[in-house]
Amino acid sequence: MKKIYFTAIIIISIFMTEAQAKTKLRLVEVITSPERSQLLRETLDDFEQIHQDIEVEVISIPWEDSLSKVILMTNSNDAPDVLEMPDRWLALFSGGEILLNIEDRLKNWPHSKTLEPKPMNFIYKPDGAYTVPYGLYLRAMFYNKTLLKQAGIEKPPHTMEELMQASKAISKIPGKWGYCLRGGIGSLNSWFMMATAMGGTNNFFTSEGKSKINEPNFVKGIQFLIDIYQKGYAPKESIDWGYNEIVSNFSKGRCAFLDQDPDAINPILKNMDINDFGVIPMPVGPAGRSFPTIGFAGWSISKSSKHPEESWKLLSFLLKPKQNLKWVKKIGIISIHQDTNNADHLKNELFSGWYQELQKDTYHPTVMPLYLEQFGNFENSIALFSSREALLGQRTAQELADLWANVLTTEFEKWEKSNNVKSKTHSYSSDMTPQ
Repeated sequence: MKKIYFTAIIIISIFMTEAQAKTKLRLVEVITSPERSQLLRETLDDFEQIHQDIEVEVISIPWEDSLSKVILMTNSNDAPDVLEMPDRWLALFSGGEILLNIEDRLKNWPHSKTLEPKPMNFIYKPDGAYTVPYGLYLRAMFYNKTLLKQAGIEKPPHTMEELMQASKAISKIPGKWGYCLRGGIGSLNSWFMMATAMGGTNNFFTSEGKSKINEPNFVKGIQFLIDIYQKGYAPKESIDWGYNEIVSNFSKGRCAFLDQDPDAINPILKNMDINDFGVIPMPVGPAGRSFPTIGFAGWSISKSSKHPEESWKLLSFLLKPKQNLKWVKKIGIISIHQDTNNADHLKNELFSGWYQELQKDTYHPTVMPLYLEQFGNFENSIALFSSREALLGQRTAQELADLWANVLTTEFEKWEKSNNVKSKTHSYSSDMTPQ
């Protein structure tokens, strides 16, 4: 009996030793959806098959709550090993004690040679690199072909004025609206796109470093969205809508227009036939140009991770061309690798809106001023609540623009001081971070 008992202890000890030998990594994803989470888990399973000494736990945090929860995790010394890093967080999290500088690892990575130069310009800071994009998100305009036909509209809108008139006509159909307005978190892209289209430029600051958002033509773009909502061309409840709500209501045929990235395609196809909707470039303003926002999300490593080498193995695996192409096709993003960027799926009719935005001089893919350290907080707090007040008639378009201009100008001045930049000699290019 003692012999059997002793043998059992040995067997248990062996199993325990094997289990303890595994390195456990925690990965946080913040841009969540069932499709994305499933693809991520499948990719991580492939990684674990190759690296059987590493186990990866996924912590999924819905986008609406992600920034505050990630900040809480890092402040509580509970940071994950690998973190999904949206572009608007990078200035806040990099260059300090939160993210690991991976510049040397990135330079020595064999696949770095195929990375697109422009996305990489997004990520470099004076002291290094703290994330690597897994893809680019570019806004374009989805439209419902059936609703346009019912309203007697022969072709989708090319201009802002045509978008307004089409939204008005479609909203006369009982139970239907023109525009799937995003009034909740994540709405700032739409406000900036409308403002720049009407303003005719994507230069956000003057040569003196003053925000241009409260200049007259930019204010017209802000008024455009206020009019859409207040005139009843968007559902009243859309003031609370985030990503899931706007995509769901478009796919169910409640509203005819939706500005969104390619990652909305797969969720839309769950409810709509591929022939019932199309995608066009963002409508142009009076100057004949539009400025669809382009951004990225990437992967970063926490500086406090106890397993930086294993974390880099995971990060670099997720970013390999073969793995990245799976994300491109499944999620609907623009690849970071040159050899996959012109994949056939980008040239089919469904992707024509984004393809035109990347090819034609009429359209200027625009990076928001994400280099400002507090831009993420501005977007999720001041901009969010004040824009909702404007939609409800509690602020005028000019009052909203003045508030934003004050905040952005102050943040720009801080950025100048911290980077020893003189605004009068500084030329800001909106298709990459300032150099």
